[in-house]
Amino acid sequence: MSLFKARDWWSAALGEGEEFDQGCLCVGDVDNSGTGHDKVVVGSYMGMLRIFSPHGDIKPSEGGPAEALLLEVQLQNAIVQVEVGKFVSCSELLHLAVLHPRKCSIFSVSSTAGNVEHGDQYQLKLVYEHNLKRTVCNMTYGPFGGVTGHHSLCIQSMDGMLMFFEQDSYTFGRFLPGFLLPGPLAYNPRTDSFLTVSSARQLESYKYETLAVAAEAESRQDPDPPLKTGGKRLAPDWTFVLGEQALDLCVPSFSHTTSSIFVLGERNLYCLRDNSHIRFMKKLEFNPSCFLPFASVTDGTTNLLLGNHTNMLLVYQDVTLKWAAQLPFVPVAVRLANFLEIKGVVVSLSADGHLLCSYMGTDPSFFSTPKVDAREADYEQVDAEMKKLQRFIREASRTQDVLPKADAEEDLILSVTVSSSMDSPSNALIQDIDGVSVPSVTIQVKVKARCVVQSSKLTVAIQPPLAVTQEQFVLQPMAVGSSTVVAFSAFLNGRYPAADLTGDVTVSYSSPTGVPKVLQAAFCLPLALLCVPASPAKSTKFKITVDTNQPPVDLHAMFPEFVVKSEDKDGNSLAFQFLSGDKVTVLASRTSQRYRIQSDRFEDMWMVVKELVLRFDRHFSKLGVKDFKKSFSGPLPLQEYFLSVDQHFQLRVSAQQYQDLLSERAVQFRAIQRRLLTRFKDKTPAPLQNLDTLLDATYSQAL
Repeated sequence: MSLFKARDWWSAALGEGEEFDQGCLCVGDVDNSGTGHDKVVVGSYMGMLRIFSPHGDIKPSEGGPAEALLLEVQLQNAIVQVEVGKFVSCSELLHLAVLHPRKCSIFSVSSTAGNVEHGDQYQLKLVYEHNLKRTVCNMTYGPFGGVTGHHSLCIQSMDGMLMFFEQDSYTFGRFLPGFLLPGPLAYNPRTDSFLTVSSARQLESYKYETLAVAAEAESRQDPDPPLKTGGKRLAPDWTFVLGEQALDLCVPSFSHTTSSIFVLGERNLYCLRDNSHIRFMKKLEFNPSCFLPFASVTDGTTNLLLGNHTNMLLVYQDVTLKWAAQLPFVPVAVRLANFLEIKGVVVSLSADGHLLCSYMGTDPSFFSTPKVDAREADYEQVDAEMKKLQRFIREASRTQDVLPKADAEEDLILSVTVSSSMDSPSNALIQDIDGVSVPSVTIQVKVKARCVVQSSKLTVAIQPPLAVTQEQFVLQPMAVGSSTVVAFSAFLNGRYPAADLTGDVTVSYSSPTGVPKVLQAAFCLPLALLCVPASPAKSTKFKITVDTNQPPVDLHAMFPEFVVKSEDKDGNSLAFQFLSGDKVTVLASRTSQRYRIQSDRFEDMWMVVKELVLRFDRHFSKLGVKDFKKSFSGPLPLQEYFLSVDQHFQLRVSAQQYQDLLSERAVQFRAIQRRLLTRFKDKTPAPLQNLDTLLDATYSQAL
């Protein structure tokens, strides 16, 4: 094994198909155990929050990552960032801050001693949360204003607003001047200031006092601050031109003698003092992905962990490279942690959920040469011990195939079967869309028990606009060998295109010893739920060409359920009419190995392209073709993609405008009602002055 390779002390694979980024990892004694040993907190963009307590003595055969998993919770929203700090007033305990796109939640993590085989049980309790009116990008925390004993939060929104929270109360918000895109955000406790990198590619510093007394605009579009605040116009205390976009920003606070601000750019590493004077700058010969400054044993210097896109983790002392270690992935976040057996463990996380705790260098050798025993061997005793060992070996070899093996199988067997034909009649809630009947398909789930299961629940998860007739089932108690069958139907329940045809079935139950367990199985729905066969279209707005390295295949054989009998038998063209979209046509070239997918709506082509590639893989794998390749050689259709985004944005703007108009009409309707009620209650009759006509007109407009 190479010396320059990160030593795997503990590792785990987090979920399947989940995504992680820079702010999804943090370490700390989040459960306030008092031992000083850190826990690893990981949040994903899929909303899954996990807390680990790694141990180097846990082998994969003994449970591995599952044994070290203290808590796993599925939250409703994506997790943008996680941090550990003192976020609750009148409490010195550490709490967990979880940042969602439109919400910031503060949780407490506690443990209670358990009586089952898995030991202590951990609970996640919501202390308080802030519902945000703006979509957020990142956050930072610290003792803002020089307070002691607790931490405040500063959250940066996607439109350039810094929102300040002091525990469970909102303090104030300020818009950054000249803002275009959000950058990294950090707090410097030495100068009580906030650091960020603007779209002008310069590092900017804002003092907390300056932000507090600045004018507060109601929105980013306000040209001048309102007079009622009486504040000053916000401007940075100092700026430093970087000339490139920053990937990350860090202000280490482990040394009071060395004041440093580290900025990781796309091509350079910058180190500045608190007064914006540069200490040093390092030009990088690679594309960095993340970094972390940490304490150095040499006075006046700082060590630095730097990950890059060549799977390397580099250790610098200021600008000098001290060590390089190979990682099995590209790290997007790196931290240092202290665990029970070892201190200074490097915790790294990849974008696809590979969590690794490693150390560098060589494994220490604890072997010491035994003392030589000068006594003569007792041959009779050695011979008797040899015969005893040989007898043990004969007995073990004779009974090794008779003894039962350890049962490592699950307590339940879960199987999901999707019917090959559509339901007749259909169970869809929407009977038809534009005159075309909406089909449904039956899914059958079979649960077989290997042990006695008293209470279990089955949950079905599917991506909208697809829906099922029933999402949750309470299963009856099952004996050993018994089975339960549950059936439900899936169908289209919306007038917009679906993005995914896969679903999950989850069974939660308790083992005979009382340990809660979860079993999951995935299923895939047929494409016929979304579209019906149609005649091919000759001219369309959008086109995509897929290249392969195998001869063209008959499209009618690939999609037999979409073949129209009245059409000709030519297998070079096929069309799909989406129930909630447009028509998509697939054309196979007669001479080359190309396939063209075309439609008048760009987003409708996605499901057909995905299904076509899946059926290609299945078809050529049955034929034994191992080198089948498919590719897209043309330019990326970014213009079409941006056009779809713009259309979606216009729809959102129009929906907001109609919502505002409806609110105005509702307020007007209630005001007219109050006027009329006052006129009707008046003892002396007075003319209505056309209020009744205005009421009818407002009512019609509201409807």
